[in-house]
Amino acid sequence: MIAGKKVVVVMPAYNAEKTLVRTYEEVMAQQIVDLVIVVDDASRDSTAEVARALPNTKVILHPRNRGYGGNQKSCYAAAIEAGADIVIMVHPDYQYTPKLIPAMASMISCGLYSAVLGSRILGGYAIEGGMPVWKYIANRALTFACNILFKAKLSEYHTGYRAFSRELILKLPIHENSDDFVFDNQMLAQILWVGERIAEITCPTLYFQDGSSINFRRSVQYGFGCLWTGIQFRLARWNLTNPAFLPRAAQGAVYAATV
Repeated sequence: MIAGKKVVVVMPAYNAEKTLVRTYEEVMAQQIVDLVIVVDDASRDSTAEVARALPNTKVILHPRNRGYGGNQKSCYAAAIEAGADIVIMVHPDYQYTPKLIPAMASMISCGLYSAVLGSRILGGYAIEGGMPVWKYIANRALTFACNILFKAKLSEYHTGYRAFSRELILKLPIHENSDDFVFDNQMLAQILWVGERIAEITCPTLYFQDGSSINFRRSVQYGFGCLWTGIQFRLARWNLTNPAFLPRAAQGAVYAATV
């Protein structure tokens, strides 16, 4: 808990048995996390069994694979149901260091921001941390395009290290988002649509054999999905379309917290 607010870390997990414990131990070492929620997306390994052995951890098991976006929907719904005031998504593959949890939670608890991203680009250590050159180039190109389409100035749209306030999650119709990887981009589009500010913090990352990563084909599919999200956002700003994933009118939409 920080500043009287309940902090819940959610982990969208898939085949993470080798890195889950290491990630969990570093999460809890920050001493402000009240609960960890692991959503196992029908892993083929022992991720669920490993998670169930962890103290102060709630485990949700998808009977079938629902995709990265579908996993996050369950994560956020479970966190809201558990009474979270601050929700932080940490991938259980240990690519992002949990040591930034106190800083990200503080930026939200003080009321300055409702969303904080751990950026692999700020600081300039992405390639040094092992990010493949082709992914770095694609990241920069997509981010440039998204900043133009969203009229924003983020250093990265593609990080999986994210923190949100309870109020923000409830404001966004994330159940309308894709169940695939483009969920991440759609959620940022929703945040910008409702006029919330997004903060960023430098995040060193590690790429290694046991870390999760999407292949080239899925990366290309994700890239086109991000561009289409940006185009839909821009057309909606011009009142030419009204995509389902964007909140309706000024009042936004209430998120149905169902798993």
